[in-house]
Amino acid sequence: MNCVIRGVAVILIASGGVGAAQDGVKEPPKGFVALFNGKDLTGWKGLVASPPARAKMTPEQLAKEQEKADKAAREHWKVEDGLLVYDGKANSLCTAKDYGDFEMYVDWKIHKGGDSGIYLRGSPQVQIWDNKIGSGGLYNNQKKENPHNPLVFADKPIGEWNTFYIIMVGEKVTVKLNDKLVVDNVTMENYWERNKPIYPTGQIELQHHGSTLWFKNVYLRELPPK
Repeated sequence: MNCVIRGVAVILIASGGVGAAQDGVKEPPKGFVALFNGKDLTGWKGLVASPPARAKMTPEQLAKEQEKADKAAREHWKVEDGLLVYDGKANSLCTAKDYGDFEMYVDWKIHKGGDSGIYLRGSPQVQIWDNKIGSGGLYNNQKKENPHNPLVFADKPIGEWNTFYIIMVGEKVTVKLNDKLVVDNVTMENYWERNKPIYPTGQIELQHHGSTLWFKNVYLRELPPK
Protein backbone atom coordinates (compact mmCIF):
# COMPACT_ATOMS: atom_id res chain seq x y z
CA MET A 1 0.00 0.00 0.00
CA ASN A 2 1.36 3.39 -0.99
CA CYS A 3 0.31 6.20 1.31
CA VAL A 4 0.83 9.52 -0.44
CA ILE A 5 1.52 12.72 1.44
CA ARG A 6 -0.86 15.52 0.62
CA GLY A 7 -1.39 19.09 1.64
CA VAL A 8 2.17 20.46 1.62
CA ALA A 9 2.92 23.01 -1.09
CA VAL A 10 6.22 22.60 -2.91
CA ILE A 11 7.81 23.67 -6.16
CA LEU A 12 10.72 21.67 -7.50
CA ILE A 13 11.83 22.48 -11.01
CA ALA A 14 14.76 21.25 -13.08
CA SER A 15 17.80 23.23 -14.07
CA GLY A 16 20.14 23.29 -16.99
CA GLY A 17 19.30 23.00 -20.67
CA VAL A 18 15.59 23.78 -20.49
CA GLY A 19 13.43 26.84 -21.06
CA ALA A 20 13.91 29.61 -18.52
CA ALA A 21 11.15 31.35 -16.59
CA GLN A 22 10.82 33.57 -13.54
CA ASP A 23 13.37 32.96 -10.75
CA GLY A 24 14.99 30.07 -12.62
CA VAL A 25 11.77 28.08 -12.96
CA LYS A 26 12.03 26.00 -16.12
CA GLU A 27 9.96 23.51 -18.05
CA PRO A 28 11.00 19.84 -17.92
CA PRO A 29 13.30 18.65 -20.68
CA LYS A 30 11.48 16.90 -23.48
CA GLY A 31 10.24 13.47 -22.38
CA PHE A 32 10.75 14.17 -18.67
CA VAL A 33 8.10 14.71 -16.01
CA ALA A 34 8.31 16.80 -12.87
CA LEU A 35 8.11 14.56 -9.83
CA PHE A 36 6.57 17.47 -7.95
CA ASN A 37 3.37 19.07 -9.25
CA GLY A 38 4.23 22.51 -7.89
CA LYS A 39 1.27 22.49 -5.50
CA ASP A 40 1.74 19.77 -2.88
CA LEU A 41 3.52 16.49 -2.11
CA THR A 42 1.18 14.27 -4.08
CA GLY A 43 3.29 11.37 -5.29
CA TRP A 44 5.65 11.40 -2.30
CA LYS A 45 5.69 9.68 1.09
CA GLY A 46 7.76 9.26 4.24
CA LEU A 47 10.28 6.46 4.59
CA VAL A 48 9.28 3.19 6.24
CA ALA A 49 12.22 0.98 7.22
CA SER A 50 14.32 -0.85 4.59
CA PRO A 51 13.14 -2.82 1.54
CA PRO A 52 13.65 -6.22 3.26
CA ALA A 53 11.85 -5.02 6.41
CA ARG A 54 8.93 -3.63 4.42
CA ALA A 55 8.62 -6.90 2.51
CA LYS A 56 8.08 -8.76 5.79
CA MET A 57 5.24 -6.49 6.95
CA THR A 58 1.59 -7.35 6.51
CA PRO A 59 -0.46 -4.82 4.52
CA GLU A 60 -1.99 -3.64 7.78
CA GLN A 61 1.40 -3.18 9.46
CA LEU A 62 2.79 -1.33 6.46
CA ALA A 63 -0.21 1.00 6.29
CA LYS A 64 0.14 1.86 9.97
CA GLU A 65 3.86 2.55 9.66
CA GLN A 66 3.32 4.55 6.48
CA GLU A 67 0.80 6.78 8.19
CA LYS A 68 3.33 7.59 10.92
CA ALA A 69 6.11 8.18 8.39
CA ASP A 70 3.94 10.54 6.34
CA LYS A 71 3.02 12.57 9.41
CA ALA A 72 6.68 13.02 10.32
CA ALA A 73 7.57 13.97 6.75
CA ARG A 74 4.90 16.68 6.63
CA GLU A 75 6.30 18.18 9.83
CA HIS A 76 9.92 18.34 8.73
CA TRP A 77 9.97 18.67 4.93
CA LYS A 78 8.79 22.23 4.31
CA VAL A 79 8.54 24.76 1.49
CA GLU A 80 10.44 28.03 1.81
CA ASP A 81 10.49 30.47 -1.10
CA GLY A 82 9.58 27.70 -3.52
CA LEU A 83 12.31 25.32 -2.33
CA LEU A 84 11.96 21.99 -0.57
CA VAL A 85 13.79 22.40 2.74
CA TYR A 86 14.44 19.63 5.24
CA ASP A 87 15.32 20.41 8.85
CA GLY A 88 17.26 17.18 9.43
CA LYS A 89 14.98 15.91 12.18
CA ALA A 90 12.78 13.20 10.65
CA ASN A 91 13.61 10.79 7.83
CA SER A 92 14.01 10.46 4.08
CA LEU A 93 11.37 11.57 1.59
CA CYS A 94 10.45 8.93 -1.00
CA THR A 95 8.54 8.65 -4.23
CA ALA A 96 5.25 6.81 -3.80
CA LYS A 97 5.93 5.14 -7.15
CA ASP A 98 8.64 2.55 -7.79
CA TYR A 99 10.93 2.94 -10.79
CA GLY A 100 13.01 0.57 -12.86
CA ASP A 101 15.30 2.08 -15.50
CA PHE A 102 15.29 5.87 -15.64
CA GLU A 103 17.20 9.08 -16.08
CA MET A 104 16.72 12.06 -13.81
CA TYR A 105 17.84 15.54 -12.87
CA VAL A 106 17.91 16.87 -9.32
CA ASP A 107 19.27 20.13 -7.92
CA TRP A 108 20.56 20.24 -4.34
CA LYS A 109 22.61 22.24 -1.90
CA ILE A 110 23.90 21.62 1.61
CA HIS A 111 25.45 23.55 4.50
CA LYS A 112 29.02 23.21 5.74
CA GLY A 113 29.53 19.64 6.97
CA GLY A 114 26.27 18.55 5.32
CA ASP A 115 25.55 14.95 4.33
CA SER A 116 22.79 13.40 2.21
CA GLY A 117 22.29 11.36 -0.94
CA ILE A 118 19.90 10.10 -3.59
CA TYR A 119 18.76 6.51 -3.07
CA LEU A 120 18.11 4.64 -6.31
CA ARG A 121 15.44 1.92 -6.23
CA GLY A 122 15.39 2.28 -2.46
CA SER A 123 19.10 1.53 -2.13
CA PRO A 124 21.92 3.83 -1.01
CA GLN A 125 23.19 5.92 -2.71
CA VAL A 126 24.51 8.62 -4.96
CA GLN A 127 26.47 10.56 -2.33
CA ILE A 128 25.92 14.20 -1.38
CA TRP A 129 28.30 15.65 1.18
CA ASP A 130 30.81 18.29 2.19
CA ASN A 131 33.95 16.23 1.65
CA LYS A 132 37.22 16.63 -0.25
CA ILE A 133 36.45 13.41 -2.18
CA GLY A 134 33.45 15.09 -3.77
CA SER A 135 29.81 14.17 -4.28
CA GLY A 136 28.22 11.84 -6.82
CA GLY A 137 29.96 8.56 -5.99
CA LEU A 138 28.18 5.28 -5.24
CA TYR A 139 29.17 5.46 -1.59
CA ASN A 140 28.08 1.99 -0.44
CA ASN A 141 29.81 -0.04 -3.11
CA GLN A 142 32.40 -2.38 -1.59
CA LYS A 143 33.79 -4.47 -4.45
CA LYS A 144 37.00 -3.31 -6.08
CA GLU A 145 35.49 -3.63 -9.54
CA ASN A 146 32.63 -1.29 -8.57
CA PRO A 147 34.33 1.99 -7.54
CA HIS A 148 32.52 4.05 -4.93
CA ASN A 149 34.42 7.34 -5.21
CA PRO A 150 33.68 9.91 -7.92
CA LEU A 151 36.10 10.22 -10.83
CA VAL A 152 36.63 13.94 -10.20
CA PHE A 153 35.69 16.58 -7.66
CA ALA A 154 32.87 18.55 -9.26
CA ASP A 155 31.05 20.14 -6.30
CA LYS A 156 30.34 23.85 -6.25
CA PRO A 157 31.19 25.84 -3.11
CA ILE A 158 29.04 25.06 -0.07
CA GLY A 159 25.78 26.97 -0.19
CA GLU A 160 25.59 27.01 -3.99
CA TRP A 161 23.25 24.85 -6.07
CA ASN A 162 24.54 21.64 -7.65
CA THR A 163 22.90 19.59 -10.39
CA PHE A 164 22.95 15.82 -10.71
CA TYR A 165 22.14 14.01 -13.93
CA ILE A 166 21.66 10.32 -13.10
CA ILE A 167 20.90 7.44 -15.44
CA MET A 168 20.23 3.92 -14.18
CA VAL A 169 19.84 0.96 -16.54
CA GLY A 170 19.74 -2.49 -15.00
CA GLU A 171 22.45 -2.53 -12.33
CA LYS A 172 24.52 0.18 -14.04
CA VAL A 173 24.61 3.81 -12.95
CA THR A 174 26.14 6.87 -14.60
CA VAL A 175 26.26 10.23 -12.81
CA LYS A 176 27.18 13.71 -13.96
CA LEU A 177 27.62 16.45 -11.37
CA ASN A 178 27.49 20.00 -12.73
CA ASP A 179 28.05 18.57 -16.24
CA LYS A 180 31.18 16.64 -15.21
CA LEU A 181 31.24 12.82 -15.40
CA VAL A 182 31.76 11.45 -11.89
CA VAL A 183 30.42 7.87 -12.23
CA ASP A 184 30.82 6.03 -15.53
CA ASN A 185 28.48 3.07 -15.96
CA VAL A 186 29.30 1.43 -12.61
CA THR A 187 27.40 -1.51 -11.11
CA MET A 188 25.45 -0.45 -8.03
CA GLU A 189 25.62 -3.02 -5.25
CA ASN A 190 22.70 -4.04 -3.04
CA TYR A 191 23.46 -2.49 0.34
CA TRP A 192 20.55 -4.23 2.07
CA GLU A 193 21.21 -7.75 0.79
CA ARG A 194 24.82 -8.07 -0.31
CA ASN A 195 24.28 -11.53 -1.78
CA LYS A 196 21.67 -10.22 -4.24
CA PRO A 197 21.85 -7.85 -7.21
CA ILE A 198 20.27 -4.44 -6.95
CA TYR A 199 16.46 -4.56 -6.90
CA PRO A 200 14.91 -4.32 -10.38
CA THR A 201 12.49 -1.62 -9.19
CA GLY A 202 12.18 0.63 -6.16
CA GLN A 203 11.49 4.10 -4.85
CA ILE A 204 13.73 7.13 -5.18
CA GLU A 205 14.64 8.74 -1.86
CA LEU A 206 16.00 12.10 -0.79
CA GLN A 207 18.18 10.93 2.06
CA HIS A 208 17.98 11.99 5.68
CA HIS A 209 21.36 12.14 7.39
CA GLY A 210 20.71 14.72 10.08
CA SER A 211 21.54 17.72 7.88
CA THR A 212 19.49 20.66 6.72
CA LEU A 213 18.94 20.14 2.98
CA TRP A 214 17.60 22.06 0.02
CA PHE A 215 16.21 20.40 -3.12
CA LYS A 216 14.54 21.63 -6.29
CA ASN A 217 14.37 20.79 -9.97
CA VAL A 218 13.55 17.07 -9.85
CA TYR A 219 12.67 15.60 -13.26
CA LEU A 220 12.53 11.98 -14.35
CA ARG A 221 12.10 10.03 -17.56
CA GLU A 222 11.34 6.33 -17.34
CA LEU A 223 13.27 4.15 -19.78
CA PRO A 224 11.84 1.00 -21.38
CA PRO A 225 13.30 -2.21 -19.95
CA LYS A 226 15.95 -3.88 -22.09
